Amino acid sequence: MSSTYGTKIKITIFGQSHSPAIGVTIDGLPAGFPIDFTELQSYMQRRMPGRTAHSTKRQEPDEPEFLSGLVDGLTCGAPLTAIIRNTDTRSSDYEQIKDIPRPSHADYTAYIKYGEKRDVRGGGSFSGRLTAPLCLAGGICLQILQRRGINIFAHIYQIADLHDKPFDPVLAGKDEMQILRTSDFPVLDADVGNKMKAAIEEVRQDGDSLGGIIECITTGIPAGIGDLLFDGLENRLSAVLFGIPAVKGIEFGNGFSAARLRGSENNDAFVIHNDEIRTSTNRHGGILGGITSGMPVLFRVAIKPTPSISKEQTSVSLSRKEEVRLVVTGRHDPCIVPRAVPCVEAAAAIAIYDALLDSAGYE
Repeated sequence: MSSTYGTKIKITIFGQSHSPAIGVTIDGLPAGFPIDFTELQSYMQRRMPGRTAHSTKRQEPDEPEFLSGLVDGLTCGAPLTAIIRNTDTRSSDYEQIKDIPRPSHADYTAYIKYGEKRDVRGGGSFSGRLTAPLCLAGGICLQILQRRGINIFAHIYQIADLHDKPFDPVLAGKDEMQILRTSDFPVLDADVGNKMKAAIEEVRQDGDSLGGIIECITTGIPAGIGDLLFDGLENRLSAVLFGIPAVKGIEFGNGFSAARLRGSENNDAFVIHNDEIRTSTNRHGGILGGITSGMPVLFRVAIKPTPSISKEQTSVSLSRKEEVRLVVTGRHDPCIVPRAVPCVEAAAAIAIYDALLDSAGYE
């Protein structure tokens, strides 16, 4: 099923942007795990709409209601199901989308696939709204991993031509995680962050949008997680990360820049550090042959500009089969990147926890 991910931990996301509720079912959680609901709600607020000046004005509290899988606040081994009610929908904003698809949105391909029965309101099941239950599931996986000494955190690496300070691929740790988890604009260089905010405000006033790049790192992950060929950790991460609607690309370690290097420049020398085999650098991003090397897992994802912009654009009338001009109305993020940061962390947590459980010796 296209809405289900995982081997040992299976998550199924359901609902549409303007349906009464959206939600997730998580199957495979261990019994007896004490979910920190305060921490989970704080995590979900980082993705929540309407919270900052540079996000959509849609107001949703994103408070999960747990329907099953819990007894006295502990997981009980049964599938955990939670819903998040949609309370601030304006479906009338999407009337014209029934006939005129937005450029670079899934409106047209959804029409081709599902015809007149598709849900166009807010993008339906193609909406970034569905990343709320993704964050719910990922937030729980993050808590489980953190208790095993594995931490996942991300930051805004780039917006437009502005770059934040990159993670140290060998030494990044809890100090950076604390800074990023408590910030409403997760960057390591506050001055660059202010310039990014100004760039977002400029395009917002111009009726346009911006994309960017998010960098994510996992520390404390042991060597040997993942498998060769089609079950490599890169494969697993990519599969769930591309479930975030705005993601258009991913690279691990040096990624595409490795194509410009010689082997002698790109290779990571093996060394002994504290009686353990490590690498002196981490250009491989912590994964070799689809399997973790024991170094931090580092990757970056490219986020496209929000396709719903108020500038006039060329589209077509599906009913009349003719070109028309379109001005998109409604409430949309001028840049989805800041709110996508916790989504990337959540997706990574789901993939890594699933891969960990799929490896010998882990429960």
